[in-house]
Amino acid sequence: MDFDTLIDRRNTHSTKWDKMERLYGVSPDEGLSMWVADSDFQVAGPIRDKLQQLVDQAVFGYADAEGPYREAVQWWMQSRHNWTIDTDSIFSTTGLCNAIGLCLDTYTQPGDGIVLFTPVYHAFARVVRAAGRDVVECPLLNKSGQYKMDFDAYDAQMTGKETMVILCSPHNPGGRVWTQDELRGVADFAKRHNLLLVSDEIHQDLVFKGHRHIPMQNAAPDITDRLLMLTAPSKTFNIAGLHTGQVIIPDPALRARFAAKMSALSIEVSSIGQFATTAAYSPEGAAWADAQIAYIEENTKIFEQAVSEIPGLTPMRLQSTYLSWIDFSGTGMEREEFTQRVEKGAKIAANHGTTFGTGGENFLRFNLATQRARVEDACTRLKTAFSDLQ
Repeated sequence: MDFDTLIDRRNTHSTKWDKMERLYGVSPDEGLSMWVADSDFQVAGPIRDKLQQLVDQAVFGYADAEGPYREAVQWWMQSRHNWTIDTDSIFSTTGLCNAIGLCLDTYTQPGDGIVLFTPVYHAFARVVRAAGRDVVECPLLNKSGQYKMDFDAYDAQMTGKETMVILCSPHNPGGRVWTQDELRGVADFAKRHNLLLVSDEIHQDLVFKGHRHIPMQNAAPDITDRLLMLTAPSKTFNIAGLHTGQVIIPDPALRARFAAKMSALSIEVSSIGQFATTAAYSPEGAAWADAQIAYIEENTKIFEQAVSEIPGLTPMRLQSTYLSWIDFSGTGMEREEFTQRVEKGAKIAANHGTTFGTGGENFLRFNLATQRARVEDACTRLKTAFSDLQ
């Protein structure tokens, strides 16, 4: 469980490091990659051991990995989140963007309105628009540096064309762990407007001390007939490249429709991804995940403290995830100026807040799931880039 050793991912076909110069103008030779949401940590031992076993076997034919994989998912949700699921309710997809696309294709029609609480993970809107559906932005309120929901305003926005709402729980990029009352509010909102509720809970394992993730099905069991749950091991265990996610559908009628769509499109995920997930969702994987969370939480404290010392920069205090959401509005700078200072001055590649929708205009998102030396380096670079404000 060594999270401190620097790993050089340059020239390894890493999206995070090898695309940063093209997208952000930051050279990987002298810059820091803190944008796309994968970590710079090597995977947990049980995953590496399982994949090594498969390589040593040197046969990659058709594999029957489904049974143990589903049981491992079931065990993980029960043991980590007190969420009881039936193995028959688990469908495998090639990641959660694919899962959202399948949900849209199965349950909605072109031209339907799809509700997003913005700012939110940028791929939601991308997939919705690519599917020919309309994005309906319901802006979150920034109350004293924490996102809140305004259901009175959202109710007034609804036109009757909306058929689905997608929730990010815990929230990316704000790091909020939604409370029982807030989740109940989302469920009631979905019921009032006859919306299917897709709850993307990919960050469910990355929750800091003092906070508890509540699966939507536990928070509002009465909405099972309109609920689609999305989970994946990719953020927790840094195996996004294996493209394995789950759509968990408690309701038999909704499940039958999804199964028919999967069959019609002949979608089957990689058995290697299923083997890796089975290895991850184990007692050994849980111990590794706990150690990683503690490490990331300390990284977060260091980064938020340093950023808070720069006049005009305000971190949204994370309760979960490894994605720090920094507000630059206090600098009085235009978006282009503070972005240039980060990219050209500090030589840090961070996600632009505008890509997350309404409310993200004055923000940048920084990935803290990296070695502490890089986080400390980023703190120094940012203080230097904004030194004239201090």
